[in-house]
Amino acid sequence: MDALLNRLKQQEDVVKELEAQLFDRPEFKDNRKLEELRVENEKLNYRANILVRNIEDLKKQKPQENVAGTKQDDNKDKKEATKKKQTETKQGDSKNNKHQSHAKPTEPNQNDNKNKKTATATTVAPIKTYFTAGAQGDSEHSYRILDTLVGLFEQAIRKAFPEDPTLPVLVVPGKQTDYQCNSAMSIAQKLTAAGKKIIPTDVAKIITEHLPAHEIIGKIEYSGPGFINITIAAAFVCEQVRKILLKGVLPPDVLELVGNHETQTKKKNARVVIDFSSPNIAKEMHVGHLRSTIIGDSLARLLEYVGFDVLRLNHLGDWGTQFGMLIAHMQDIYPEYKTKSPPISDLLSFYKASKQRFDSEPEFKQRAYECVVKLQAFDPDIIHAWKLICDVSRQDFEYIYKELDVKIIDRGESFYQNRMLDVVKQLDSKNLLKLEDGRKVMFLPDIDVPMTIVKTDGSFTYDTSDMATIQQRLMEENADWIIYVIDSGQALHMQSVFAGAKLAGWTEGKNVRIDHVGFGVVLGDDSKKLKTRAGEAIRLRDLLHEGIERSMAKLKEKDRHNVLTPEELVKAQKSVAYGCIKYADLSHNRNSDYIFSFDRMLDDRGNTAAYLLYAYTRIRSIARTAGVDHAVLKSMAQDIELNFDSEERELKLAKCIVKYPDVLTRVLDELLMHGLCEYMYQLATSFTEFYDRHYCVEKDKTTGEVRLNYRRILLCEATANVLKQCFEILGIQALERM
Repeated sequence: MDALLNRLKQQEDVVKELEAQLFDRPEFKDNRKLEELRVENEKLNYRANILVRNIEDLKKQKPQENVAGTKQDDNKDKKEATKKKQTETKQGDSKNNKHQSHAKPTEPNQNDNKNKKTATATTVAPIKTYFTAGAQGDSEHSYRILDTLVGLFEQAIRKAFPEDPTLPVLVVPGKQTDYQCNSAMSIAQKLTAAGKKIIPTDVAKIITEHLPAHEIIGKIEYSGPGFINITIAAAFVCEQVRKILLKGVLPPDVLELVGNHETQTKKKNARVVIDFSSPNIAKEMHVGHLRSTIIGDSLARLLEYVGFDVLRLNHLGDWGTQFGMLIAHMQDIYPEYKTKSPPISDLLSFYKASKQRFDSEPEFKQRAYECVVKLQAFDPDIIHAWKLICDVSRQDFEYIYKELDVKIIDRGESFYQNRMLDVVKQLDSKNLLKLEDGRKVMFLPDIDVPMTIVKTDGSFTYDTSDMATIQQRLMEENADWIIYVIDSGQALHMQSVFAGAKLAGWTEGKNVRIDHVGFGVVLGDDSKKLKTRAGEAIRLRDLLHEGIERSMAKLKEKDRHNVLTPEELVKAQKSVAYGCIKYADLSHNRNSDYIFSFDRMLDDRGNTAAYLLYAYTRIRSIARTAGVDHAVLKSMAQDIELNFDSEERELKLAKCIVKYPDVLTRVLDELLMHGLCEYMYQLATSFTEFYDRHYCVEKDKTTGEVRLNYRRILLCEATANVLKQCFEILGIQALERM
């Protein structure tokens, strides 16, 4: 193996040399497509090097038995690191363990524990391996059924097989049953490999024998080669629905997922800094800003709902060479630049013209650099012109944010300018900067491309700015969790920034979680980037306007303009337009590209916002038809018997309702909002199945007597309450009438 690796390394060096000679030829100069391919090749090399290092690390470890049928290898590095520190706070353990409790692989989080060295084989595994704290809820929190089951089966497995505390606990939602424990096959294989031969069905029975009695469990059955099928007790489900009716849709208790809670003198909610949207000053927001804005806002809403202290930041591009170019150009063609700024549309054309002049006119280029120097020196005239430009841009941004109901605090790159000097001094004092070709660069572990902190002319780069940004968020904001909602093309850059912060020691002693929430691009019907016919990015303002027009056409097609008041019609128009745009984005896995289609978004069939909004208003209409309001229903829920187990579809709907805390917990851990959208669609379809077969309000055709089934009406009320909370998390306005 070593000889093979050496040969591959030698061949790689030869190829790089030939590549350098080839790309130096004149015909390859300024070839944009070739440059894109080189960048992509660099990313592939980076990933390949990580794989090689992982192989080398595995060779250094003692061999371990392969546990087939489990997904615990996905978290191997994290688990081994946990073995090393049994005194780790339970909040630190929770993040890694949550992935395993759902037995579902997720994208890797760029947290501080990512690059910890694996522990030696002699360390003892911790007894607690899953985040189940607060799973059973309280007066202020909802009940997490899946995590409760994980805790129960973990107890059973540890008692049944105390000799190996690393045996997997795999509990998942079932297809033919409520939940299923799939640990028996993996445990049987591992024990057999260790010399204790046992078949999975026997393991399943042993686990069940040690399972603690609990109100949540209604029935246990076996199937297949060792699956343990769990049916949730109907009485428990009914009481959880009652709790929703009486106390509202309470959040799950997940605040201890991050933060140094055990070292705090008084209880406080963990602080989350979320960076999203981030348009550039002097440019209009376009379709490229849509995903970051929508995904970031929905994540912030979810974090706020469960109780985190959330700081929403808009990292505006409001500093740098482009402003020197723009101001120098305005000095020539817009003499009033010192007293007023041109409108945003003119600024964009000015910016394009200034870029052309910058690239073609040496004298203009020199003047642009002089304006940059004056900007950085806070020259009064230049600073005043810069502020005017920023104000005009912000007014344009604010229109978009108001229409989409997005709350965000502007904090542009200019905010961190003075901090960059301190960052360079700190990194220099720690001997983390190396001089290379006149630049000061920072080499990072496990990353081939260093960050450029200071350029040859002494100026700073995006690397410098982003290092100053993450330091401010860690040290001044005291963030327990930092989330960057930035497109997936920036993955390597974000990995470098996270690694740089760790190397600088800024995360030391902090149980901080840092995530890059990447996402794909918005495509047109031709499966290419969504653009205008002229090949330019579509203005976000134009996209929203088209959505408004199309939603009104859809409402009129449904004859809603003859049913709703003018005020209700306008509300429905915006709810459908913006709701459909948001849901179309959030219902797709953010890591993938998606095709933007108004026709598909506005279709009221299938998994769309239009379908869900209509389903919600349909549910709300039931109570109106029955002549009872929310206050009356809440009062009735106190004493009425909620025996949903008397009808199969009632119980199925009730069980779907009480799943929402586990769904939200999983979404929080994975930061994948499409899981919530899938749940909403499942809830709406479960309601339709129930409602199509069972009357809530029934009128006798002979006598005309109206009979109300209050149990079913209350079930509808609970369904609507959960759907409404989900809409709020997605940033979609749900209407009582539409």
